[in-house]
Amino acid sequence: MASLDARLESILAAARAEGRDALTEPEGVEILRAMGLRVPVSLFASDSSAAAGLAPAPGDRVVIKVVSPEILHKTEAGGVAMVANEPEAIRAAVADMEARFKGLRVEGYTVNEFVSFEPRLGHEIIVGYRFARDFGPVVSFGPGGIYTEFLAKNFMPGAASLFLSPDGADRGLVREALRGNAVRELLCGGLRGTKPTIEEDRLVDLLMAFVEAAPAFARAGITELEVNPFVVQKGAAGGPAELVALDALAKLGTVASGSGELAVAADGSVVNRAQAERPVGKIDRLLSPASAAVIGVSEKGMNNGRIILRNLLENGFDPARLYVVKAGLEEIDGCRCVPDVASLPEKVDLFVLVIPASQAPACIAELAETDKAESVIVIPGGLEEKSGTEAIVARMRAALDASRSGPSRGPLLNGGNCLGVRSVPGKYNTLFIPEYKLPMPTGRVAPVALVSQSGAFAICRVSKHPDLNPKYVITCGNQMDVTVGDYLERLALDTEIRLFAVYVEGFKPMDGLKTLRAVRRIVESGRRVIFYRAGRTAAGAAASASHTASIAGDYPVTRALLSRAGAAVVESLDDFDDALTLFSAFSDGKKAGGARLGALSNAGFECVAFADNLGRLSIAEFGKSTTARLERTLADAKIGEIVDAHNPLDVTPMGDDALYYDTFDAILADDSVDVGIVGIVPLTARMNTLAAGKGHAEDVTRGDSLAARYGELFARTQKPWVAVVDSGELYDPLARELVRRGVPTFRTADRALRMLNLWLKATASQYARS
Repeated sequence: MASLDARLESILAAARAEGRDALTEPEGVEILRAMGLRVPVSLFASDSSAAAGLAPAPGDRVVIKVVSPEILHKTEAGGVAMVANEPEAIRAAVADMEARFKGLRVEGYTVNEFVSFEPRLGHEIIVGYRFARDFGPVVSFGPGGIYTEFLAKNFMPGAASLFLSPDGADRGLVREALRGNAVRELLCGGLRGTKPTIEEDRLVDLLMAFVEAAPAFARAGITELEVNPFVVQKGAAGGPAELVALDALAKLGTVASGSGELAVAADGSVVNRAQAERPVGKIDRLLSPASAAVIGVSEKGMNNGRIILRNLLENGFDPARLYVVKAGLEEIDGCRCVPDVASLPEKVDLFVLVIPASQAPACIAELAETDKAESVIVIPGGLEEKSGTEAIVARMRAALDASRSGPSRGPLLNGGNCLGVRSVPGKYNTLFIPEYKLPMPTGRVAPVALVSQSGAFAICRVSKHPDLNPKYVITCGNQMDVTVGDYLERLALDTEIRLFAVYVEGFKPMDGLKTLRAVRRIVESGRRVIFYRAGRTAAGAAASASHTASIAGDYPVTRALLSRAGAAVVESLDDFDDALTLFSAFSDGKKAGGARLGALSNAGFECVAFADNLGRLSIAEFGKSTTARLERTLADAKIGEIVDAHNPLDVTPMGDDALYYDTFDAILADDSVDVGIVGIVPLTARMNTLAAGKGHAEDVTRGDSLAARYGELFARTQKPWVAVVDSGELYDPLARELVRRGVPTFRTADRALRMLNLWLKATASQYARS
């Protein structure tokens, strides 16, 4: 794109020289010409007299437009007129504008070819580029003209407008992104009784022109280029239809500079300068340290520093290589004390900083100057998110930046304003919550990494999922140094991790793009990402900026880009928890050959709920052998005369534990079933569904209980399936026991099926629908 870079430099020269932050329409149209896009014939005149003497434009009508850097929205201001293609009509229209805009800076007027098109829904398209500080260049596409905002607001995400990152985009990806888009369906799919208006390849060509030009736009400092609309013009003499740009709005800014936060790399891409220099390889030391030190430990009470020290010891960290920076003492809790950072007997892999924020910069500076730590977890808050702390932050950043130029490239910082990390391989836990308030999960280590900006969000997930023992729980707070994208990029190399559960309130500059690339690599390797983006509304974005000092960004862009990369982007906190339940349970290798559902319940309403919430699922048709097996089982249970062996199977409240197990085992064994769901309405006296107690002999924890047998079935089969316990708190023990036995369990059918659909969507490249 070297030639485009040169053309852009020439086109932008006048605007740069005049200090303008926007291009005139002729300048914007010239960019479109440089991209090889079709634009109307356009003639320039300085005033009404010159306009009357122009050579005639094609057609019997022309469009007159004012050219002014002070009038960007010309139609609303009266700066656009359609008149007969006659000298006097043209002169009169321009003279009228001369009078209307007297006193404003007007450079002239354009007389433009009138492009005829059908003003129907879908025949006007908006296509744009903008530079987003979190994701870099982004290309957008959707319905244009008067329909733009209405359809974007009222259609399902992705149905009206779509967003693309040029990073990694090709014709195949663009074509896939257009599938299901309303504009593409209207133009290329054809409605009933009509023929397609334009070839799909023309839409792909259009989007690829923007995708390929976007990096050059960013280098040139173009922050936004919008064409609204492109219209569909019928081909001459029966030829193929064309897309013609009728307007162009371009804005300028400083995207990258020699000394700013963003810079142009050797390959021509825009990068975050600090991120490029960051020694992210030290994340390995941070997560699996052999040595550590803590500053801010009280010898008298259980302050946060002391809790962290105790947690480190209780997790099995070697006390011989665990130090406390504390003057005047020999040891605390069996760990050696040293008077200051310089006195540490070795360069530690991990330094945990729990002192007040006002003291943090000096401590970090000392760590960097003495080269005493590979990584630092900065616990204190009140740094970037609190007004009046700018000087503190500046001192901290200066110390960190200076250390980056040294041979060891300085320490890597996690935080501030975070709860730190719980690392099972690293044998440590800096989440300063006492064990009696937050018992840490034990047992089998789940192949899960929970990465969260918010410490409170992370510990709430740990509390709500006591049977899930993630390999890593990482809270990164304000991301003053290491970011969410850094963690995902590094952890993607750990093939033991099968599921990444991510909570983000805002990205640091260009870290959205880094996250996007990491998500792509993770998903392409057959692993899963659950993603929740907070700060989606104006109020939420303001709260997010206050909380984490990050870029709130544009949520529709985040959702579109990460979803297309294969992440399961959830819309609510409940969905995050439900997805964590299901995806983690399926991370042991559950596979579906399709989307055919086998369903069992003992309640008619639940069977109807299954059918009403199928989504991308379909009801499987049982094979003959399965039907025969079910009929025998139902007959043995003495309910064969009232229950038909069909799908969903309703065994009624007459079904007992044995019937529940045998019938669902048969359903899952059917080759026509890819995915299963079993609903247990537990109020029937025929089933063991209560915790042990007075007045009955039930106990859901017994070895012969349905929960135990379903746990064995879940471990035995590779087919994914879920359970539903739709009832009140009396039956919470049953739901908990199922979860404890490894079975993903939900409290309503619609929640269960929503998660199954989310999982199937995330694995869509592997599974074909029947």
